[in-house]
Amino acid sequence: MNHIARAFLIFLAAIVLVAGCAPLAPRPGAARYEKTTYAELPGWDAAALEPSLRAFLAGCPRLQAVAALARACAAAQAVPADDEAAARNFFETTFVPYAVIDPEGSNTGLVTGYYEPVLDGSRERTDRFRYPVYGVPDDLVDVDLASLYPELKGMRLRGRLEGRRLVPYYSRSEIDAHGDGFTAPVIAWIADPVELFFLQIQGSGQICFGEDDRIRVGYADQNGHPYSSLGRYLVAQGELPLQQASMQGIKAWAQAHPELLQQALEQNPSYVFFRELPASGGPIGALGVPLSATYSIAVDRRFYPLGAPVYLASTFPLSEDPLERLVVAQDTGGAIRGAVRADFFWGSGDEAGEIAGRMRQQGRMWLLWPRGEPLPRP
Repeated sequence: MNHIARAFLIFLAAIVLVAGCAPLAPRPGAARYEKTTYAELPGWDAAALEPSLRAFLAGCPRLQAVAALARACAAAQAVPADDEAAARNFFETTFVPYAVIDPEGSNTGLVTGYYEPVLDGSRERTDRFRYPVYGVPDDLVDVDLASLYPELKGMRLRGRLEGRRLVPYYSRSEIDAHGDGFTAPVIAWIADPVELFFLQIQGSGQICFGEDDRIRVGYADQNGHPYSSLGRYLVAQGELPLQQASMQGIKAWAQAHPELLQQALEQNPSYVFFRELPASGGPIGALGVPLSATYSIAVDRRFYPLGAPVYLASTFPLSEDPLERLVVAQDTGGAIRGAVRADFFWGSGDEAGEIAGRMRQQGRMWLLWPRGEPLPRP
C-alpha cells in the first residue's frame, strides 16, 4: 500500500469516527502494578493451585511469541501432574505478584460472570426456530489501524463500503430490520431472541440439533458499535429494580413484556457474529484455547497479557463467601473494560448460567509475572 492510499484510509477512518461509528478504545491510563508478596494475597495459602497450573498449561501452545511466558511454560511442563505441592512451588518460584491499581488509584473493581449456553436449534428455519445465528457478513470491513500506525495498537475500525465510501456497519436495529434481506451466512436457527441476545453477550455456546447432533459456535467478529447494557437500560426506564437486573431478571421481564422486547434489545447497538467450531473440547476464548471452567477469566487486554496468571479475590454471587483463586487471563469481552475488571467463566449449561447471571461482585486482582522479567506493556 503506497503512502497516498494509507493516508486516504486513515482519512476514511477519521470520517467514520466523526460520523458516529463506535469510538475506538482510548489508550490505557496510568494503571499501576505494585510489586507485592504472596503473603499479601488474601486466601493464597488455602488456594488450590494444581487446577490453576492445568489452566495455565492449556494456554501455553499460544504463548510462544511472548518470551517471558514461553519460558514459564517450559518450566511448567516439568511439574508433576496432580501434585499440589509441586504446583504451588512452581508458581511461587516462577512468578512475582503485582497488585493492579486502576488510573483513578483504586485497587477494587467489578467482577461479573459468564458461561457457555447450551441451546436447542435447527439447521433449517422452522416456525419454532426462526432467529438466525449469523456468521461474518461478506461486506464487513475490518481495518487494523496498527498495521498503518503502530501507536494505534489494539484499535480496529469496522465498517462497510458504499461505493468508494467507508461508512459505519449496520447497528443491531438495522440488522434486525433487514430481516431476510441481511446477507450473512446463517450457522443455525434458534427459538428465542433473548437467548440469541445472551449468546452474543457470552460470546460462545453450544447448539443442539438432536440427541447426538450438536455444534459449538464461537465469537468471530463484531459490527463495530459499542456495547450497551440491557440491564442498565431497563433499570433507567424503571422496568426493573437494580437488584433484579440479572440475566434471570431480564429474561423474566422479557417474557412478561414481549411488546417492549425489540425496542429494549435495540438499545444495545453491538452485534456479534459467530463461527462454527467442533463440538468436542471446550469453548474457545480470545487466546485461542479452550476455557477452563472456574479457572479462566476475561480481561481488558490493554492491561493484562492473554495467557498470564491472575490472582482474583472476590466473593461468590449473592454472598459474602470469599472467592479467592488463581485464574488465567484467556478471554476478552466488549463489556470488560478497565484495569481492575474481570469476567469469571463458570462453565457450560444451565447450572453455570444460573450462577454467572447473578454475579456482580467487587474484587481485587494481582497480575503474576515471571521473576526477573520486565513488566509487559500490553
